[in-house]
Amino acid sequence: MNNCRIPKIKSSSSLFVCIVLLGLLHSCVPSRSLKQEDKSLPKTYRSLSNDTLNTAKTKWREFFSDPYLVSLIDTALVNNQELNIMLQQIDVAQNEVKARKGEYLPFVDVKAGAEVEKVGEYTRNGAVEKNLNIREDEKFPEPLTNYSTGIFASWELDVWKKLRNSKKAAVMEYLATVEGKNFMVTSLIAEIADSYYELIALDNQLAIIEQNLEIQGNALRMVRLQKQAARATELAVRRFEAEVLKNQSHKFEVQQQIVETENKLNFLIGRSPQRIERNSEGFIESPIDPINAGIPAQLLQNRPDIRKAEFELEAAKLDIKVARANFYPSIGIKAGVGLQAFKPKYLTETPQSLLYSAVGDLVAPLINRNAIKAEYNTANARQVQAVYEYEKSILQGYIEVANQLSNIENLKKTYDLKAQQVEALTESINLSTQLFQSARIEYIEVLFTQREALESKMELVETKRDQLVARVDIYKALGGGWN
Repeated sequence: MNNCRIPKIKSSSSLFVCIVLLGLLHSCVPSRSLKQEDKSLPKTYRSLSNDTLNTAKTKWREFFSDPYLVSLIDTALVNNQELNIMLQQIDVAQNEVKARKGEYLPFVDVKAGAEVEKVGEYTRNGAVEKNLNIREDEKFPEPLTNYSTGIFASWELDVWKKLRNSKKAAVMEYLATVEGKNFMVTSLIAEIADSYYELIALDNQLAIIEQNLEIQGNALRMVRLQKQAARATELAVRRFEAEVLKNQSHKFEVQQQIVETENKLNFLIGRSPQRIERNSEGFIESPIDPINAGIPAQLLQNRPDIRKAEFELEAAKLDIKVARANFYPSIGIKAGVGLQAFKPKYLTETPQSLLYSAVGDLVAPLINRNAIKAEYNTANARQVQAVYEYEKSILQGYIEVANQLSNIENLKKTYDLKAQQVEALTESINLSTQLFQSARIEYIEVLFTQREALESKMELVETKRDQLVARVDIYKALGGGWN
């Protein structure tokens, strides 16, 4: 890049030349129209009214009523490593704003220096110094020392708002980082709640397996007695024993899942593995509180990831202005005042030791502007990319809410049907045992009944867990949890 440096204007003809050059430079500056983002969303969610009451406005402490879960979330918000890393990124972004702000303010420096120089005697400077007296009978010093001190200032006039737009872009990036932290908080809270409900569900499944093992143990003793009375075969005994062994091995599998889920929660809250305090009683009977989804337009304000994409889009727009301003001339002012002498004792003798300077610079790119053009084109491409990211965030948010609303409704129907199935199969266990004792059915029907009853109870627990997880996920999808 070649720059033209114009320290001062000496005549009206020079002024005319500069005006012409500036006009030519302005006419050569490229310009592109910004791609506009599409914020359109349906007015309501499918089959829902346009009620603006929104669960996302509920603070997470009010949304979760389990004190053990609230305690886990509190600990995680202090100790979680990823969240603390994000907080440091916010500090970095905040410092970047301060740095950008300082760029368009004057720089004032204090400078003090000392130097020594010996030039050759057979040079122009050497010949002059050799025959020069400072005062009568006071020779010019050899070697020549130089001491100076002063205050110097420089300031780039932000005529094209390049520096101010750069600072505004840094502010947008900082706000985007804050929203990124809010989204991480939302995701962290949702992940802790999901894992907590998974842990409680595993506790209940373990209890069901132990209850079922007791029932199967009683059935096994009954079959053995019937074999002794020649009313059952060895095959029946071995089949019942195999079923008991199968469920005993399943019990250890569930116990391992409990350990892994506890350790996952310990990792999320930033502590070493230990038991997670919880209350697993009454899990099946726990109520599912209703959710108010509001209207889709509220997603633009409630979801941190959408707001993050919006701030990044605004920063990308400002970056285009900054890149475009690089085509224009930069105007700088430099000034300084101080004292300078070849001996320290002369520094205080003014005005002889006084120095001052004032310089004005006008620097503009003239030839070979490919680097500036490339930077401008890159800024435009990033703005288009930011538009797509923003639109993707909006669409993703809407689809997540729509999916979870449908999921909540279908899980409610599934739970009601599975509860009826569990009730019917639980009653059938006693019936099948009585019929087997009276030799009215085969042992295989008793086995199948017990197996189906166990599976239905396990599935009912999983459905209840899915209902609680779906409630957390819709809370996150609506943009709740960070406040």
